[in-house]
Amino acid sequence: MDELTIRTPDDLHVHLRDDVMLPETVPATARCFARATVMPNLVPPVTTADLATAYKQRILAAVPAGQNFDPLMTLYLTMQTSVADVEAAKVAGIRAIKLYPAGATTNSDAGVSSLEPLYPIFEAMSKAGILLLIHGEVTEYEVDVFDREKEFIERYLRDICKSFPDLKIVLEHITTKDAAEFVGSGPENIAASITPQHLLLNRNDLLAGTLKPHNFCLPILKRNIHQLALREAVASGSTKFFLGTDSAPHARHRKEAACGCAGCYSAWSAIELYAQVFDDLNCLDKLEAFASENGADFYGLARNEGTITLRKESWTIPEEVTLADSTPIVPFFAGQDLRWKLA
Repeated sequence: MDELTIRTPDDLHVHLRDDVMLPETVPATARCFARATVMPNLVPPVTTADLATAYKQRILAAVPAGQNFDPLMTLYLTMQTSVADVEAAKVAGIRAIKLYPAGATTNSDAGVSSLEPLYPIFEAMSKAGILLLIHGEVTEYEVDVFDREKEFIERYLRDICKSFPDLKIVLEHITTKDAAEFVGSGPENIAASITPQHLLLNRNDLLAGTLKPHNFCLPILKRNIHQLALREAVASGSTKFFLGTDSAPHARHRKEAACGCAGCYSAWSAIELYAQVFDDLNCLDKLEAFASENGADFYGLARNEGTITLRKESWTIPEEVTLADSTPIVPFFAGQDLRWKLA
């Protein structure tokens, strides 16, 4: 197969950032995705419908002329989030609220420190039809960083799914065999997004030989048995799994630092990276559902009507891209060749 046409896909987990980042990240995402679920972990975080509406207008201002792109806004869940906030989000057309455990990832200091006090919020979300998006890790120092996703599932996620059977829950950017099995065999109200980095890499690609800061993301890359389980999950064709890049840009100097930032900027080549994975797995026929149907269906969105075409053509991801203020960013897989390219 040398050409593949699929329904226009959605990126249901992306970090567009703000300000000088938007003229880079928005066109990079909009070039192949019709919609994107925009994460709210700005500084300060997007905690109210008014803040989300203002952020959406800044994003739309960065969409290239003549291009259609719909940012799906989210709120940042805190211990102060109220039922009134949920109701206001519903009125504003906000489809999801993101749960960050405090300290789990970039700009998560305002995240939640306890889950049971938030059960009334989950109940209100369930009634309003607003999705709960979860960064599923515990954050206690004594829990090994490679076990934090599994521990979150066992401690908290099973009970949340059982307690709120009508609440749609997305376990974001899953990284482990445990998560793939839990979601794949779990109740109908749980689904998961999967990133290109966790399909393409394992922890050797981060730690073997020398530390590779541009492969550092959170949740962290796991051992190869977990990578293989994620690849098996997407190859299975299960409707429980869908595309969410977790594309997360950082300036080069903030990645290549003594305390480097977590995140892989994959928007520049996202659909091509996924195509390469599905090609490697001999299941290109499953890419359309994963990228364009499963997520839309779970979110309750109409599937996109347009199409995109990928061609089998070798090309090289640039070593870096530069923001308008001359800040360099290193894209994911920088300098490496891909076999598929967006026509």
